[in-house]
Amino acid sequence: MVRELLLAIIWMIHYVCPSFQQDTTFVFNGFSQGDHHLHLDSSAMILPKNHVLQLTNATTTQIGRAFFEDLVEFKPSEPVSFSTHFVCALVPASEISGHGIAFFVSHSTDFIGAEPTRFLGLFNANGSDSTRVLAVELDTSIAPDVGDISGNHVGIDVNSAKSVVSANASYYSDKEGRKIDINLLSGDPIQVWVDYEGTTLNVSLAPLRNHKPSRPLLSSTSINLTEIVQGRRVFVGFSGSTGSIMSYQYILGWSFSKSMASLQQIDVTKLPKVPNPRNKKKSPSRLLDALLGFIAFLLLGLLVKAYMYRRNLYAEVREEWEKEYGPLRFSYKSLYKATKGFSKNEFLGKGGFGEVYKGTFPRSKEAREVAVKKVSHDGEEGMKQFVAEIVSMRSSKHRSLVPLLGYCRRKHELLLVSEYMPKGSLDQYLFDNNDRPTLPWWRRLAIIKDIASALSYLHTEADHVVIHRDIKAANVMLDAEFNGRLGDFGMSRLYDRGADPTTTAAVGTIGYMAPELTTMGHSTGTDVYAFGVFLLEVTCGRRPVEPGLSAEKRFLVKWVCECWRRFSLVDAIDTRLTEFSSEEVEKVLKVGLLCANLAPDARPSMEQVVQYLNGNLDLPEFWPSSPGIGVLTPTAFSPAQLMLPSLSLSSSSSNNSAFMTHSINYGSGR
Repeated sequence: MVRELLLAIIWMIHYVCPSFQQDTTFVFNGFSQGDHHLHLDSSAMILPKNHVLQLTNATTTQIGRAFFEDLVEFKPSEPVSFSTHFVCALVPASEISGHGIAFFVSHSTDFIGAEPTRFLGLFNANGSDSTRVLAVELDTSIAPDVGDISGNHVGIDVNSAKSVVSANASYYSDKEGRKIDINLLSGDPIQVWVDYEGTTLNVSLAPLRNHKPSRPLLSSTSINLTEIVQGRRVFVGFSGSTGSIMSYQYILGWSFSKSMASLQQIDVTKLPKVPNPRNKKKSPSRLLDALLGFIAFLLLGLLVKAYMYRRNLYAEVREEWEKEYGPLRFSYKSLYKATKGFSKNEFLGKGGFGEVYKGTFPRSKEAREVAVKKVSHDGEEGMKQFVAEIVSMRSSKHRSLVPLLGYCRRKHELLLVSEYMPKGSLDQYLFDNNDRPTLPWWRRLAIIKDIASALSYLHTEADHVVIHRDIKAANVMLDAEFNGRLGDFGMSRLYDRGADPTTTAAVGTIGYMAPELTTMGHSTGTDVYAFGVFLLEVTCGRRPVEPGLSAEKRFLVKWVCECWRRFSLVDAIDTRLTEFSSEEVEKVLKVGLLCANLAPDARPSMEQVVQYLNGNLDLPEFWPSSPGIGVLTPTAFSPAQLMLPSLSLSSSSSNNSAFMTHSINYGSGR
């Protein structure tokens, strides 16, 4: 009685609870020799160095098969289904190569009568004589007698090499929403999925790194596996063959399960690389020939490059309209030699738009020193008017302007030549921690008057109204006698007399920018504002914004006004100054605050400023509490910008008809 009860329990577990049954599931992420789960037949082998399953080699009329050694058995209560995923690679052995491979399900491992030609090692001209088989072929040759559609197709075969359904090799790209062709014989790894359930067999392909497509390449709904193999016990494996045309046939990884849900994923990162047997066939002499050819090609390229370099070393861009500017045009060859090939030993610094080099012309009556700025430009649009403005700047004759001598043009490069200023830029004497001497007050006052005179000339006396747009100590140059020269017109714009001298551009340096710039654009009034800040920085020996100082002293305009409010205006002066006139210092600081008034209409003109500084005109009455005095610009700056007080902001309008002109700034590197 007990024995019968135990047998009944075992029967129930085996037939009623199939979830307790052992499922045939395995995965190979590469292969190793001596794996007892694989049975290799004929020419199939596992390459020891590559860990790749090779079905055939480059030998004619070969057959290679590999089986999973254990039978896959379906119990009477189980549905007959399976899913497999494998990665293969077919590598051509010559210009004309074949054949393909097949994944098969069969009732036996004996394929008596199978031919090693176009029948994939499974069939012959009559089909399958001894073994019942279902196969999915990846065929790389065309055999019209078995109905092949092309030499690059995928087919489902039932006991015959003539496919019941086939399609050219491709995959559905979910990303692009279309089919994309695959070359089976490319030598690249290809993923293949075969899913069977009920009577439906689906086949999908994809490149190695792709996911399984949402749409299969092939689908047949009339496949009855139990009828085909005449049973519920099957073997699974791969087969390949070579006829008179050959290829290398590799399996890199394989996963199989009796159900799609339990199919294990192949880890493509662990798969071996595809061997390239063709590299082994290259003889040493061919490799040597290839190496010598490469060396010869490299030497030829170097010779051509050297020739082109010498040819283009002094190349220039010259156009017909430049003939009238002939006397102002420097040859590139002369500038190249004057700067010793733009040597780093002649490097002076970086200006607003490019690098600046010192040049010397020794063959002139007296050795002449110049500064050469290299300015990059991307196109020729507007270049004619641009050069015309450069030339017009040369006609600006004022002792306190850096003289522009001429220009030169090359492809993607403009070179501006100006008089060399041996003492560099003013900011180096105010801010840099170096061995330069501290400028005394009388020298600073003289420089201030020089720049005021130059700016007044640009606003009222030059042939065109010139708005500088970036007045600061870094753009004030010093000649051999420490006279102040206003330079770097890289931010300036020229306007015809009588034209509206405003622009939609917002260009300048933080701390010097007038509050109305963001809404009304540049004008002579915005230059006056920047000049007022310049007066304060020269007198106080500090930059307009110092983030490292306390909130009270951080902004120069506000700090100077606060000192005046406490009746100690002289306290704002540079502490390094020991001899100065308190009356002169107070007047300069008050002129600076007046020029930096928040209201544009309340600022004086540069003509008036010159008169104030020279004592020819009394200052108007105003106080620290007067409207607009000592008030910070409303323009908001980020903390990162405050850390870079010399940063320039630019937002030029493309519709503005005025063009930008450039001159030289060097020495400060700003």
